[in-house]
Amino acid sequence: MARPTGRVLAMLELLQTGGQRTVGELAARLGVEERTVRRYAGHLADLGIPVEAQRGRYGGYRLLPGYKLPPLMLTDDEAVAVVLGLMAAEREVLATTDHAATASALAKVSRVLPRPLGRRLESLLSTAQFTAPVRPTAPAVADTLLALASAAQAQRTVVIAYTAWDGQESQRELDLYGLVFHAGRWYVTGHDHGRDDVRTFRLDRIAAVRQGEGGYDVPADFDARTQVVSGIAAVRWSHEVSVVLRTTLADAVERLPASVGRLSEHVDGVLLQARAERLDGMARMLAGLGWDFEVVAPDALRREVLALSDRLRASGERGGRAGTGSTPPDR
Repeated sequence: MARPTGRVLAMLELLQTGGQRTVGELAARLGVEERTVRRYAGHLADLGIPVEAQRGRYGGYRLLPGYKLPPLMLTDDEAVAVVLGLMAAEREVLATTDHAATASALAKVSRVLPRPLGRRLESLLSTAQFTAPVRPTAPAVADTLLALASAAQAQRTVVIAYTAWDGQESQRELDLYGLVFHAGRWYVTGHDHGRDDVRTFRLDRIAAVRQGEGGYDVPADFDARTQVVSGIAAVRWSHEVSVVLRTTLADAVERLPASVGRLSEHVDGVLLQARAERLDGMARMLAGLGWDFEVVAPDALRREVLALSDRLRASGERGGRAGTGSTPPDR
């Protein structure tokens, strides 16, 4: 159901189309009672919008003739940024409702822009193409997202009603350490009082949020992005990997995305703790970094690194034999 503010704005949009609207017509379009329409008209008047009331059997409301809302004051660059941001949100499912919300927002922005700029943006919308298709819409989580964000900012404990992947329902008391958008979904991570551990939850599986008791402090060194990504990887991937990289932490953070694993200082360089589905792929990734490294665990990864080394050496030797006695090409 739409919030009252949304209905007030919807009434303003109806009145902006011109002419007079009867109270009954407005009530039907907005899905409210006639007395509510009169209250909305009062809200608009309080905002300084000149709404004229017509009394009588066929009375209603209209905007003062000649009145128009001022155009949205955006520069060309700002307008393009807004439009492209909405288009990107649609493809990455950043919106918390459905694709109709994005289309509606684009239409509203276009409608209040100065006409020359609006025409240029229409050209962009009609000609732009994308290699990635629009992703399936995630379940609406707007209210949940906003409630959790408010609690996280205030550092207030919450209680969530959660349904796990296997359908098991539970009440979880949670100290919120961060909200993360990853791979088309929203996640919240924090300290789960019942498990006495840091856990990660999908927002689309949270049925309700209510305020709990007490507050908390977020650990100074806590990285919500790393926690969420590594937590998802721990569920999906079977091999636990520990490798010491002969480099600095700053260089490792710059080269390796958070999805690879957890990075921390080590006496001999940087400790990479990760999980992997295929150890041969992990061996190739480590070799491609160009740093010396030491495999701490598992032994199977060490064997994969040695096997990769043998294959590379054999390839190099084959190339050397094939080139023996050959004449360099003319330049």
